[in-house]
Amino acid sequence: MDRLHRLNARSVLDMTGISAITLFVEDLAVARDWYDRVFSPPEYFGDDVAAAFKVGETIVNLLQVTEAPDLMAPAQVGTATAGVRALMTIDVEDVDTRVAELKDAGIPILNGPMNRPWGIRTASFLDPSGHAWELSGPVS
Repeated sequence: MDRLHRLNARSVLDMTGISAITLFVEDLAVARDWYDRVFSPPEYFGDDVAAAFKVGETIVNLLQVTEAPDLMAPAQVGTATAGVRALMTIDVEDVDTRVAELKDAGIPILNGPMNRPWGIRTASFLDPSGHAWELSGPVS
C-alpha cells in the first residue's frame, strides 16, 4: 500500500493524543528526585511503587521495574542495560540555554546541541534508568 493510500485510509485507532507514558525505573526514589530536579512537574499520583507527573495533557508515570512484569505479561520487560529503546522529545525555545541549565544541575548531556538536517536543533540526555529525552528547538 503506498503512503498516499495509507494517509487516506481509515486508521485502526483514531489517535487524538497520548494520555500516559510509563517508564520502568530501577530505583523509584532516585527517579522521583531526578524528574523533580530536571522537570519540576507537580506529582499527580504517588505511592511506594509509582510516581506520576502531569505534563500538559500527558501523564508520565515512573513505575518500579519490579511491578512491570504483571503489567506487561506475557511480554518480557527489558533491562536498563539493554540500550535505548525510545526517545521522548520536549519542544523548547532555546536548546543551548536549556542544555546549559541541565549541565549546571549536574545532568550529563548524551549528545548535542546540534543542528539536524531536517531543520531543528536538538540535544539528548538520559534519566537514571537510561530513558532518553531530547530537547528540540529552532536552529540557531
